[in-house]
Amino acid sequence: MEKSAGSSQGRRRLTRERVLTAAVGVADAGGIGALTIRSLAQELGAKPMSVYYHVANKDAILDGIVDVVFSEIELPSPGGDWRSELRRRAASARQVLRRHRWAIGLMESRTTPGPATLRHHDAVIATLRAAGFSLEMTAHAYALIDSYTYGFALQEAGLPFEGPDTVAPVADSIMEQFAAGDYPHLVEMATGYYFKTSYDFADEFDFGLNLILNGLSNSLHPGNDS
Repeated sequence: MEKSAGSSQGRRRLTRERVLTAAVGVADAGGIGALTIRSLAQELGAKPMSVYYHVANKDAILDGIVDVVFSEIELPSPGGDWRSELRRRAASARQVLRRHRWAIGLMESRTTPGPATLRHHDAVIATLRAAGFSLEMTAHAYALIDSYTYGFALQEAGLPFEGPDTVAPVADSIMEQFAAGDYPHLVEMATGYYFKTSYDFADEFDFGLNLILNGLSNSLHPGNDS
C-alpha cells in the first residue's frame, strides 16, 4: 500500500511542464530523432502511460517543445526603436537555436502553435507595424529577418569549426587535400584573410543583419541608408 501511495504521489508530481522540459532535454542531448514516448518516459523515470496523460502523442510533444523554444526568445517591444528591438530579438533567437539546434527545422512547421509561439509572432508584427511598415512590407520584413536568422543558425550548426581558434586547423587539413596551384582564389582568401584576422564566422551574423535592417529602414525612408 505504501508503494502504491508513493507511486500515486509521483504521478501527481508529473506535470505537462515537466514532461515538455524533459522532452527538450532529450532532444538537446540526442537530436529530435532520439525523442520518443519511451525515451521521454525513461528520462522522467515514469511509465509511458503516465506521459500520455499529459501529452496525447508525438505531435503534441513537438507542438509543446517548439512553444518552449519560442518562450525562450526575447520579445521585441512595439514601443521601442524598431531596429534595436528586432536586432535584439534576432540575436536572442540565434542564441536559443544554438542551444536547441534540433528546433531550427521545426520552428515554423507546427499547425497548432502554442501561446508562446503566437505571442512571439504577434509582438514582432506589432513592432513592425508600429514602425510604420504596411501590411505587405511587414510580411516581407518578417520573412526576410527570419529566413536570415534561421538560415544563419542552420549554417552555423553545420560548420566543422567553432570559434576563431579552430578555423586555421580545419582549413589547413582541407587545403592539404589538393595540389599547390589548385583553387588559387580559395587559397588567397584563406591565407590572406581568414588566417590573418582571427576570423570568426559568428561575426558575420551582425554584419548581415545590419544590411537587412538598413535596407528595411530605407524602404520606410527612401534615401536614408544609415
